[in-house]
Amino acid sequence: MGRNDSVQRVTSATGGPAWLVSGHERVKELLADPRISRSHRDPRHAVRLTQPALFGGPMGDPETERADHVRMRRLLTRSFSARRMESLRPRVRAIVDDLLSGMEQSGCPADFHEAVAVPLPPLVICELLGVPPGERADFRRWSDDAASAHHPARSRAGLLSLWRYLGALIERKHSMRGEDVVSDLVAAAELDPALTDDGIAHLAAGLVLAGTQTTVAVIDRGVLLLLTHPEQRDALQRDPGLTPLAVEEILRFPSPLEKPRAARRGGLPRYAAADVEVDGATIPAGDLVMFALEDANRDEGVFPRPDRFDIARKENPHLAFSYGPHFCIGAPLARVELQCLFGRLFDRFPALRLAVPLDRIRPVPDRVAGAVAELPVAW
Repeated sequence: MGRNDSVQRVTSATGGPAWLVSGHERVKELLADPRISRSHRDPRHAVRLTQPALFGGPMGDPETERADHVRMRRLLTRSFSARRMESLRPRVRAIVDDLLSGMEQSGCPADFHEAVAVPLPPLVICELLGVPPGERADFRRWSDDAASAHHPARSRAGLLSLWRYLGALIERKHSMRGEDVVSDLVAAAELDPALTDDGIAHLAAGLVLAGTQTTVAVIDRGVLLLLTHPEQRDALQRDPGLTPLAVEEILRFPSPLEKPRAARRGGLPRYAAADVEVDGATIPAGDLVMFALEDANRDEGVFPRPDRFDIARKENPHLAFSYGPHFCIGAPLARVELQCLFGRLFDRFPALRLAVPLDRIRPVPDRVAGAVAELPVAW
């Protein structure tokens, strides 16, 4: 695809027709365009981005989508406030330290993916939702199953188990509140009769599926980037104060396992609610719209030296968390997780290195950008 092409007719991963939007400004513009929607007037026949039980296709009612979205954001704003995220930081640090200690105790070499990257996000989500420690292993298994993009039966079974569990958790929170998101929503339901237990479960399930696999992939990608860019890793070891900037650059930059300038067709699926004219092309109403987010995050008109991984980059308006009304509400939580991990990793393992050549690490093509099957490390 040419660098000046902002919209192209393509085929989705499920084999249906779609439109791919690229370029930082054009992606921002369409992500914020009210004619680009999460819902579809004929959802059964809509082209899907992937085939999981949730998030792979249209969601919501076209007639109420905007109002429902505003209401959802209002309900969750307190739960994801900067104050709440900072209050979680000590607990996230403790989870990170426990996982790093477990990896160390398991012996060298170890699979960083299984030892740290995979368990960290669901454990943090459990902390956020108020899932008791003794129930977290099952919760993690169900959330992993629910996110199985190319195994519909496994995805449906995992989502059903997760849904049943959340229903039981919500019931308990009615009589036993805590400082957690589910308790916040149960309290909000007392003032908003339209918010049912099913509605709370739906919101909680959305947080689980949106906040686990993506963060796992970013963790794996960040480790690979730092271990394959030794000068950047050394800079972070010398100055841990660079950690917040390093996390933003990890969010912006592609995995070293991916081909340069590969246009990742990522993000949640969107659909044209009306005909949309874009640079001389017409996206017809109902068509699937995908966004080349990694291409947008390396737009040379926005990012100086975009193909350089630079953990000291100060101006970094990446689109890893989307843009506009659908900017990821969990972004502050993801940043806390990533900052806690990368702020501690090289302090605990100053000699950390890849245990195998880079070309032996296998990406997982049907998962989020940066996902790997395993990540062998030594120290």
